[in-house]
Amino acid sequence: MQKTEKNIIKKRVAPFAEVWECSVTQSKSLHTTAEFEDGQIIANFSPKEILDSPSYLTVQIGEHQHIMLDPEFLQYINHSCAPNVFFDTKNRILITLRKIEIGEELKFFYPSTEWSMDRGFNCICQSENCLGYIQGAAHIPLNILTKYKLSQYIQQKLNGL
Repeated sequence: MQKTEKNIIKKRVAPFAEVWECSVTQSKSLHTTAEFEDGQIIANFSPKEILDSPSYLTVQIGEHQHIMLDPEFLQYINHSCAPNVFFDTKNRILITLRKIEIGEELKFFYPSTEWSMDRGFNCICQSENCLGYIQGAAHIPLNILTKYKLSQYIQQKLNGL
C-alpha cells in the first residue's frame, strides 16, 4: 500500500487495477494501472455468493438473483451516468465501453444491471447527462434507458413490459 496526495491510499489488487481509498471518508474506487481499448475485456467474474435480494454490493443477474462478485475488488466500481465499463452478466465479463487511460476510475451505469435497487442515491457523477437520483432501471424512462448498454436481464424485463 502506498499513501499519495490528498489523503488517498492506493492498494494494488490486480495487474491492471488498484483500489483507491480516501483516508478521510473511507470511500473506495477502482482505478486502472493499464490502458484499455474500446470493447476490450478487462476481467472475468463469477458469483462469490448468490442472494435472493439486492444489496449495495450485488449485481443483479435474474429476478431473485443478485451476486456478490468474485474477484471481490470489482465491487469498488462505482456508478456514473457516463460509464466506461459494462458488466456483461451473460458472459461474466467486464468490458470497456470506450478507451480508458492509466489511472482512470472504472465506472458503470448501475441501472444497466439493477432493476430496482436496494437503496437509491443522489448521483454525483457530474456528467453532462447525469440522471440525478439513481434507483434502478425500473425508475428510468425507456427513451433514456435504451441509450445505455443493458444486461440481458434488464433487456428481458423491458421486453416484458
